[in-house]
Amino acid sequence: MSVAEAKLPPPGVRILPPDSPLSMPEQSLWETRPSTPIFTKARALVLRRSFVLSSGAVLTGAAAYQMYQVLKVGGLTAVEAIVLGLYVLLFAWIAFSFVSTLIGFVATQFGPDRTLDIDSTGPLPSLSSRTALLLPIYNEDPNRIMSRLQAIYESLEATGQLSHFEFFVLSDTTDPDTWIREEAAFLKLIDRTSAMRVFYRHRQKNIGRKAGNIAEWVKRFGGRYEHMIVLDADSLMVGDTIVRLADAMERYPHIGLIQTLPLVVNSDTLFARIQQFAGRVYGPTIARGIAWWHGSESNYWGHNAIIRVRAFADSAGLPLLAGPKPFGGHILSHDFVEAALMRRAGWTIHMAPNLQGSYEECPPTLADFAARDRRWCQGNLQHIGVLPGSGLHWVSRLHLLMGIGSYLTSPFWLLFLVLGIALSLQAQFIRPEYFPQGFSLFPQWPAQDPVRAAWVFAGTMGILFLPKLLGCIAIFLRTPDRCGCGGGARLLMSMLAEATMSALIAPIMMLMQSKAVLDVLVGRDAGWQAQRREHGDALRGELVRYYGRPTLLGAVLATSAYTVSTSLFLWMTPVLVGLVLAIPIAAASSSYRLGIAFRSRRLLLVPEEQCPPTILARANALVLADWATDSTNPLQRLCQDTRLLEIHRGMLPAREDRKRGMVNVDLVVAMAKLDELETLEEAADMLTRAELFALLSDGRALERLMRKYVHSAS
Repeated sequence: MSVAEAKLPPPGVRILPPDSPLSMPEQSLWETRPSTPIFTKARALVLRRSFVLSSGAVLTGAAAYQMYQVLKVGGLTAVEAIVLGLYVLLFAWIAFSFVSTLIGFVATQFGPDRTLDIDSTGPLPSLSSRTALLLPIYNEDPNRIMSRLQAIYESLEATGQLSHFEFFVLSDTTDPDTWIREEAAFLKLIDRTSAMRVFYRHRQKNIGRKAGNIAEWVKRFGGRYEHMIVLDADSLMVGDTIVRLADAMERYPHIGLIQTLPLVVNSDTLFARIQQFAGRVYGPTIARGIAWWHGSESNYWGHNAIIRVRAFADSAGLPLLAGPKPFGGHILSHDFVEAALMRRAGWTIHMAPNLQGSYEECPPTLADFAARDRRWCQGNLQHIGVLPGSGLHWVSRLHLLMGIGSYLTSPFWLLFLVLGIALSLQAQFIRPEYFPQGFSLFPQWPAQDPVRAAWVFAGTMGILFLPKLLGCIAIFLRTPDRCGCGGGARLLMSMLAEATMSALIAPIMMLMQSKAVLDVLVGRDAGWQAQRREHGDALRGELVRYYGRPTLLGAVLATSAYTVSTSLFLWMTPVLVGLVLAIPIAAASSSYRLGIAFRSRRLLLVPEEQCPPTILARANALVLADWATDSTNPLQRLCQDTRLLEIHRGMLPAREDRKRGMVNVDLVVAMAKLDELETLEEAADMLTRAELFALLSDGRALERLMRKYVHSAS
């Protein structure tokens, strides 16, 4: 068969199903369509929320009063008033989290959550609907992607309900080599599964990023499916869990979305293992608590969730935010906004905290985590423009506000620390004005109550630490989980190790997030980079570049605190140690060898390591299998593999689908270079990445290239 005839996929491979368009109109944040609420709120939910909010307010009020007593000795100055205000804001943040965790701990003692009647131990229900599993990817490792997808496919096949599901790999990849490797891995997946229900689609332009990727699928294929399950590149979900989620959507037609609680797995570096342990031990208790009072107004975390397709299409079309980036343009943290818009339209949003079988991975190092966090920071600060939107449920606004606050708290903590030192410096070195302007019978002595301050500090630390202890106790009370964490003694040691490392890392993250907030405020766009998911020890130069500034600031703060008084220096030690030792802490936390050493000593252990779920073991085994990881240049690979070329050309858009009058400069330059080059090897070496991508994206250009290099050679 000639290259010119290679226009169709090979027999037995369906690249894409027939189009089934579904309208997804862009929603206005300021105009709402009249809608009848689909769900009547239970009175019990009102009481639950009243209890949580009032309990958090009482704790905050008590802490505020004690802090006021610390500062008011001799009168409250302007700086002291600011310190008090910051403390109240920051304490309120941790107080509400503490109340939710406490509720979650109590609730777990009464058995699993039964809100949606999902019984993970009961017989597997039979389905009548069709669900699509969507896997959006962007410059990811194709081998790992297809391995996870095959593991999910096989897990669903084992349930006997595979006929109700179809799979889509939705690629926004911009790297030409990764793109062709994706297609080759897709063909390998088809061969392994004999699947007629696994599809692959590549977008030439990743407009709107992940949210735009999903929206494009909805508009093109959404009418064919009742539900969709959105995955991330590192997601795994057990077939049993997927079937029970789809069954819950069938039984409750008013539900728009159900979010699972993904557990972190496959962690090797010390940093990732800390995150994995914290998520596994503390996460379920926290999730149970927030699900208890969020109720039908829960949130969406962007992946490992099932969504009613028509509800999503009708109500979750994201608008462009007004103004330039980073606040304007496409919404980066789309999930919170999509959930808020769906709830505004009357659909309920739920969390299923007790439904197991949902997994994800964690960035391997602090630097990788911070890079992802920088993008999340910009996305959450964009929500400032969404927060006053018309018709949003107050709990949805609270989710948006908490997302914003999760990043603003870092600069607030930093300002709180700096002002605390400033107050001490003022008392130590600056002559006070005992008799300010105006009549006063008594002098105003600039002083604070050190004994009460110590108690306030202890109480604040207790509120921060108790949720960890509650999560640890909850795990300890469940024998299988306790054994899975290495036993009671090792569980306690692991908790102390996690708490210590998290306390050391927290000041570094405070500075990184403060810088991220500052970058957004001054107009710097975070962009969208592919995420590194595999471990690798950090280089010395990289460590100094990333953590030199935190080290320098820590040294300055330590010197200032010690100059004021030894007691202030000791009081700030938890923060100062983390900053001054930022470089060795980052190096240690990024270490694969140190992470494995902890695991070999059964520390920071989680049950999924002791007894790996079948799907996790299968996915990890498949990663090591032969996925045709040829390092050949994409052009050479297409020339050598006719079947791959057929698949690739079959997925390219028709020329008439492109905008008229638009000239692709990279394509023009690529074709000009090809005219001057004699061999395919020369062409592969001379083309830039952008030129190669443009060439691979144009069917006629590919045909011309094949005629020149393949046919002439033959």
